[in-house]
Amino acid sequence: MGDLREFLTELGFTKVQTLLQSGNVVFESEDRDLKELETYLSQQVEQRFELTTEFVVRTPADLASVIERNPFPDEAIQDPGHFLVLFMKSVPAEKDLALLQGSIVGREVIQADGQHIYAIFPDGIGDSKLTSQLDRKLGKSWTGRNWNTVTKLAAMTYGGWASSPPTVD
Repeated sequence: MGDLREFLTELGFTKVQTLLQSGNVVFESEDRDLKELETYLSQQVEQRFELTTEFVVRTPADLASVIERNPFPDEAIQDPGHFLVLFMKSVPAEKDLALLQGSIVGREVIQADGQHIYAIFPDGIGDSKLTSQLDRKLGKSWTGRNWNTVTKLAAMTYGGWASSPPTVD
C-alpha cells in the first residue's frame, strides 16, 4: 500500500491515503471525468508495473450518496461485515440484474441503485453461490466493499477537501 501511495503521489495526486491492504485509496485530483480517471489509472499501472487492473473511482459526494441511500439500515448496524456495496463501473442492465436476482438460492438479498448494488450475505461471502454468479451475470467491472470499509472510506474523504462528512444512521 505504501507503493500505491507513492505511485499516486508521483502521478500528481494529493492527500493520498490508503485503507487496509486491498487497494482502497483516497486521494484528491484535479477536476477530471471519473471514467477518464479510471482509464488513466489503469493505463499508468500497466505501463509502470506491467499489471492489468481495473479502477473504480467515486467522489466524496458519491460515497455520501451510497451511505444516505442505503436500503438496508438495520444490516448496516447489526452485521456490517456481511453487508456489501458493489461498486459498478457502469449501471447494470435490467436484464442482467434480473438474472443475478434469479440466481440467488440462499438467504442473500440484493438491491440495485444506479451504479451500486447493495448485497447482504448473511451466511458469509465465501460460501455464497451468489458470489460466483456476480462475474457471470454482471461482468468483471465491479468491486465490492463491506459496509465498515465503505463508511471508513467516506470518512477519509472528508480530510480537509470536502465540506462535511456523510450522515451514518
